[in-house]
Amino acid sequence: MASKYHVPADVPDELIDTFIANMDAATCGTGKMNLFACDQKIEHLNDDFYDGGKEIPLSSNDPAHLFEIGARATAEGTIGVLAGQLGLIAQYAREYPDIPYLVKLNSKSHMVGTSQRDPISQALWSVEDAMSLVHNGINVVGIGYTVYIGSEFEHEMLTEAAQAIREAHELGMISVVWMYPRGQAVTDEKDPQLISGAAGVAACIGADFAKVNYPRGWDGMSQPESLAIAVEAAGRTGIICSGGGSLPADEFLGRLVDQMQISGCRGAATGRNIHQKNTGDAVRMTAACKAVICDGASLKEALDIYNGE
Repeated sequence: MASKYHVPADVPDELIDTFIANMDAATCGTGKMNLFACDQKIEHLNDDFYDGGKEIPLSSNDPAHLFEIGARATAEGTIGVLAGQLGLIAQYAREYPDIPYLVKLNSKSHMVGTSQRDPISQALWSVEDAMSLVHNGINVVGIGYTVYIGSEFEHEMLTEAAQAIREAHELGMISVVWMYPRGQAVTDEKDPQLISGAAGVAACIGADFAKVNYPRGWDGMSQPESLAIAVEAAGRTGIICSGGGSLPADEFLGRLVDQMQISGCRGAATGRNIHQKNTGDAVRMTAACKAVICDGASLKEALDIYNGE
C-alpha cells in the first residue's frame, strides 16, 4: 500500500492511517521531527532547571514551564512532539491535551557513574500504560526508550526497546529511541564509528527515529559530514541529533542547519536550548527550529524568526 511515509510491516493494515496520522502530528506533516526533550527532570535531576537565576530563568524550575511552551508552540504549529516521562505528562496533560506527546518509557538519573556500574535504564511503564492516556483523550502519538550501547546491560535494554517498538507499531504509534554508547567498554562516547553503530542498531530494532549525540569528526571530515555516515547507517530510521547544552542562538541554529542540510538528519531533539529561556524566547526558538527542520530555512531566516524580525 502506497503512503506518504514508509510504514513498517509490523503496523497492522487497518492501523496504517492511524500510524500516518501520528507521524503527521509528530512531524508537522513533513516526516521531519522537531522534538522538544522534556525528560531531563530525571536524567539530569535539577541541574538543568535551577541555578539561582544566573543563566536559567527562575520560571524554568517549575515543570509547568515545559507545558506552557509546548502548548503555545502547538497552537502556532511549530512543535513536533513533547517527549517526557508518562508520570510527568499525566500530571499536566488534562490541561494541555492537544500537545503531541511522546511517552518516555524508561529513565535514570546521572548519579551513578560508569566508574561505579555500567548504565542500565529499564522500563518504568509499558506501552499499554501509555495507551491509557490515549483512552483518556490525551494526544499521545508515540513512545520513546533509551538504550546504552556498550553497557554490560545493553541486552536487557535492547530487549525492552525492541518489544516496546513492536507493541507501539501494533497500536499504530511511532517510536523513538535514544541511542547512547556508554559504559566501561566505551572509551569515547562521541566516536563517529560508535555513533554510526548505534544508529544501525536502532534500525535493527525497528525504531522510526533514533536520537544520537553529535559525533566528533572522522579524520579528514567535518562533524556534519561524519554525522552523515550515521544517517546512512540508520537506513529508514530517521536520525535526530541531540541539541546538547545551551549555546548562543546563532551557534545552536547554525549547527542545526548543518545537521539538516549537510548530514541529512530527519530532525533534532532540543531541550536546554529551548526550556532554559523565558516562555516567549522559548516559543520563538521552537519556531526557528521548526523552520530549519521542516521548512529548510537558512541560518539567517531562522535567526530572524528567533529574534522576532
